[in-house]
Amino acid sequence: MSASPRIVVGVDGSPASEEALRWAVDYAKAVGGTINAIAAWEYPAFYGWAGAGVPTVETFNPEELAGKTLSETVVKVVGDDPAVRISETVAPGSATVALLEAAKGAALLVVGSRGLGGFSGVLLGSVSRHLTEHAPCPVVVVRERGAAAE
Repeated sequence: MSASPRIVVGVDGSPASEEALRWAVDYAKAVGGTINAIAAWEYPAFYGWAGAGVPTVETFNPEELAGKTLSETVVKVVGDDPAVRISETVAPGSATVALLEAAKGAALLVVGSRGLGGFSGVLLGSVSRHLTEHAPCPVVVVRERGAAAE
């Protein structure tokens, strides 16, 4: 008997990543797969600058925020009983690096077409574009519901 296909999903709390998770769960149900939901975090570019108003780790913890966003998104999308096994991973580093690493040995990588950093006119964000070009497995890019073609 072969192992269940592992499906990696990038989750950043954006509507597009919610759709990606929803799509991945539906796919996992159809193929008997499992989900590995990944949220990446980095310290913001301003971290470590001197000056007033710069948040500290005590007031701003990007790892904790990413974990909270990931957990809340999973519950929002699938509720308490997703009907498939979902593991949640909070990974340090850029989303691109974290997802490429997680995708090693995966059956599929699923991401939203635009995350929280995207410009509204861009149909394929820089992360999803990079992943489609460099992932070690097939990639599905899911558009946000109601996203009109430009």
